[in-house]
Amino acid sequence: MDTDFYRMKRLPPYVIAEVNAMRHAARQEGRDIIDLGMGNPDQPPPPHVIEKLCEVAMRPTAHGYSQSRGIPGLRKAQANYYGRRFDVDIDPESEVVVTMGSKEGLASLATAITAPGDVVLAPNPSYPIHTFGFIIAGATIRSVPATPDETYWKALEAAMAYTVPRPSVLVVNYPSNPTAEVVDLAFYERLVAWAKENRVWILSDLAYSELYFDGKPTPSILQVPGAKDVAVEFTSMSKTYSMAGWRMGFAVGNRDLIAAMTRVKSYLDYGAFTPVQAAACAALNGPQDIVESNRALYHRRRDVMVEAFGRAGWNIPPPVASMFAWAKLPPGFEGMGSLEFSKRLLTEADVAVAAGVGYGEEGEGHVRIAMVENEQRLRQAARNIKRFLAKGTEGA
Repeated sequence: MDTDFYRMKRLPPYVIAEVNAMRHAARQEGRDIIDLGMGNPDQPPPPHVIEKLCEVAMRPTAHGYSQSRGIPGLRKAQANYYGRRFDVDIDPESEVVVTMGSKEGLASLATAITAPGDVVLAPNPSYPIHTFGFIIAGATIRSVPATPDETYWKALEAAMAYTVPRPSVLVVNYPSNPTAEVVDLAFYERLVAWAKENRVWILSDLAYSELYFDGKPTPSILQVPGAKDVAVEFTSMSKTYSMAGWRMGFAVGNRDLIAAMTRVKSYLDYGAFTPVQAAACAALNGPQDIVESNRALYHRRRDVMVEAFGRAGWNIPPPVASMFAWAKLPPGFEGMGSLEFSKRLLTEADVAVAAGVGYGEEGEGHVRIAMVENEQRLRQAARNIKRFLAKGTEGA
């Protein structure tokens, strides 16, 4: 039988998974690996959220199929969040759909709106689902820069002028995963005007909306008047509420896109487990102390990491948002390549980071460092890295 499946031919080996497998094997050998590779929060959700999960799970009626688009209370809670945080009016009936994390949401929307041969504009480097969700759906990707400077706008104009067929979708992600770059509202105002002029849908990934530092809140594209004409935005509870494994996210915005996504999802799933959705309501509607405490936690870790790694000989640009730092390979290691460097750092320093090439070819020469270990462990990682760097590239 033919096993040369069409979509498998379009998917290269998942570079991030390769380093993850090495990390797992090292831990199976009993080695103490400091994992700064995966953006996996190490803190629990608030107690009242866990209590709500347990309370609803005890109800005999809570264990049947749920609603694919999300229970009404959760969609209303997300609409209220947009009202509080961004002063944006959202209709919970027609402008919100609950997703199993933003990753599933992006993939479902790609399935809903993409035809084979469509051209999608996506940043490079970017989180893999921003490109491969559309590749799986049959689209062709044209890369644009991740950095929102004038080069970005020139790349958009060139894409519209020279691409056949003309691109129909643009993916944006700020705060960026992996680069941690941010934009202001003026950027989104310009982007919405551009999208309307060029008849392009905008998909905004705002998964790190609450992890901003130095007192500068990150904006939503939906704050731009008329943005809902062309845009839909994805958010997640994974990082804000330390609920990564719960797989809770949302798509909010344009009614046509939300309707298309809701229709596709109705064929694919029955929604998340109802007690999980009820607990998500408790997170959004209840005390918001964890939002500020998580922001402060990652801010402290950022400062410790930048200071400790710098003393070890590796200067890390301090991110202004997200839970990641995006760093060039240290001096003397630039020619090694990010994947080989990540492997060596794991095997020789017991520190796991994510190879930049896993986020696109423009990520080569960089690594992504997740601030998901406590401050003591970050300092320990810096000590290990200092010894590693002192050996240089000998044996490479």
